[in-house]
Amino acid sequence: MSEPGVAVVIEDDEDVRNLVDAILKEAGFVVHSAATGREGVEVVRHQQASIVTLDIGLPDMDGHEVLRRIRQFSDAYVLMLTARQDESETLTAFLTGADDYVRKPFLPRELRARVTAMMRRPRAATVPASVGEFRGALHDRGPEDRDSSRQDRPDDAVIRHNGLVLNYKTRTVSLQGSALNLTRSEFDLLYDLLRGKGAVRTKTDLVRAARGDYYEDDAYISEADERAVETHIGNLRRKLREDPQSPRFLVTVRGIGYRLAPERPD
Repeated sequence: MSEPGVAVVIEDDEDVRNLVDAILKEAGFVVHSAATGREGVEVVRHQQASIVTLDIGLPDMDGHEVLRRIRQFSDAYVLMLTARQDESETLTAFLTGADDYVRKPFLPRELRARVTAMMRRPRAATVPASVGEFRGALHDRGPEDRDSSRQDRPDDAVIRHNGLVLNYKTRTVSLQGSALNLTRSEFDLLYDLLRGKGAVRTKTDLVRAARGDYYEDDAYISEADERAVETHIGNLRRKLREDPQSPRFLVTVRGIGYRLAPERPD
């Protein structure tokens, strides 16, 4: 089994930093840490991190700004840590490029479960050009580290719908021949809805789709998790250039979730 890779912990609270450091080392990561946002960005850059845990409330700059800077050169998995209760903070984190979040205080097993779930998910197919040189190392994970059942889907590896083409194996999506730049969560949600062929998917279903098959049926899904799905769906509609009066791809089922729009002859 391949080593999980390099983890970077960006956290100003020494006790929390040491706890996260210990959890990640126990999971097999080589761990580096930083107490400020600026230092953390440089550590991520130079250590070619596979995963980053990032505190939102850092002393020198906002965690969202740190995430924006990291996303300019890295497609590392990013798990946000926050003590704030404002749900807008969580939604902002997803919009900026976070993969998941955990509220403080947290249980070590919860953090470990979130990290495990993220590492099972395929990497994004499209990343900033400047991170291309890191791609080989980031993809070199053993099959045990991924959910192989999601890697090989011969029955629906390529799905076409109303001018949209999704290729699961290459993690690419195009609309009328033009490539779309989707985040990991957006891709996973779109894939789940496309292969559902019009079946209604609840927000809870879609939270699990975005997080990966690692999450079991009885895993706790919060209201903030479901709000995050709403945000991802909104971003997808914008990128798909949806007409709200006559959607070609995503239809809202009020009070339940979403489904795929019917095929159109044109």
